[in-house]
Amino acid sequence: MLTLYHAPNSRSTRIVQLIHEMGVSDQVSIQEVTIPRQDGSGAVDTANPHPEGKVPCLVHDGAMIRESDAIMLYLTDHFGDNPLGRSIGAPGRGAYLSWLSWYGNVLEPLIVMQFCELSHPGLQATYRDLATANTRLEEALTTHAYLVDDQISAADILISSTYGWAPQLMPDIPAIRDWATRCLDRPATKAIAEQEKSVA
Repeated sequence: MLTLYHAPNSRSTRIVQLIHEMGVSDQVSIQEVTIPRQDGSGAVDTANPHPEGKVPCLVHDGAMIRESDAIMLYLTDHFGDNPLGRSIGAPGRGAYLSWLSWYGNVLEPLIVMQFCELSHPGLQATYRDLATANTRLEEALTTHAYLVDDQISAADILISSTYGWAPQLMPDIPAIRDWATRCLDRPATKAIAEQEKSVA
């Protein structure tokens, strides 16, 4: 049994969107939990098995998977016939893994640093900067309609979710803006976002 521990309007929302996009919502139990919020509301939920009380957290027959990119990879591998993943040996597998990892290893740290107004040569040498990150995105999107190839993948859902919750970060780069719009306007993504407005 697959169970996703989810807090509405959080990083786990993109996992719910992926589940609906994949058409496997009848095969994944979604358990809503509370989490501590940055505005001071919420609290750690004892029903959530995540060791830090965070979301998303996926549990499959007792095995726990944490972090959005790992969960997306796990789900797309588990439901291997789904086009939102790229199977081992497929031409786009390397790009797919790279973009999933790039989100958590590069883009999200850059976003957090921007929000916290942190700047240091060591940080820039390690993570580059948002301008460089935008260049990487633009380069990929001048070759294909989506990051891996011409078909949307979970990597697109993960990375474009940034502009869903922080639209002010959208760069004025047509290729990125158009791609993000294509991703965020998909029926499953819009439906879950609309559904969660009622619990905001």
